Amino acid sequence: MSSAQQLYVDPSALLKLYLHEPESRAMALWRAKITGPLAVTHHGRVELINGLALAAHRGFLPAATFQAALAALDDDFEQGRYATADLLWRAVLKRAADLSRAHTPALGTRSLDVLHVASALELGLKRFVTFDTRQSQLALAAGLKVVTPSA
Repeated sequence: MSSAQQLYVDPSALLKLYLHEPESRAMALWRAKITGPLAVTHHGRVELINGLALAAHRGFLPAATFQAALAALDDDFEQGRYATADLLWRAVLKRAADLSRAHTPALGTRSLDVLHVASALELGLKRFVTFDTRQSQLALAAGLKVVTPSA
């Protein structure tokens, strides 16, 4: 088993634990091997909640399933499977702007992806978990080790 220390997990990857998506099985198997709480920022938690809400809006989650998924997410925080990671937002936004200037012209990364990589760097984490190709490229360019769970 590996430890959650030094790991930043992109919320879109965590979302796969609550929705049925192509990578959900790989993500669940990977998470089962990781011990300890995963760091989740406040904006990461918002992204998780909004991802579930969007799935409900788009008709992928019935109302009862949406409420159950929200309850499961809250329970994961309450049970210590996730730990809220506080950030100094001024530093994150500055680092994100620097990353955007340096890498987005070549990689085409989106703002939220840049913010997550900047957050990982500001938290001093070394490994970045994602399924997103552009985000992976940015994380690598920023000096992070990329982990892509596989089944």
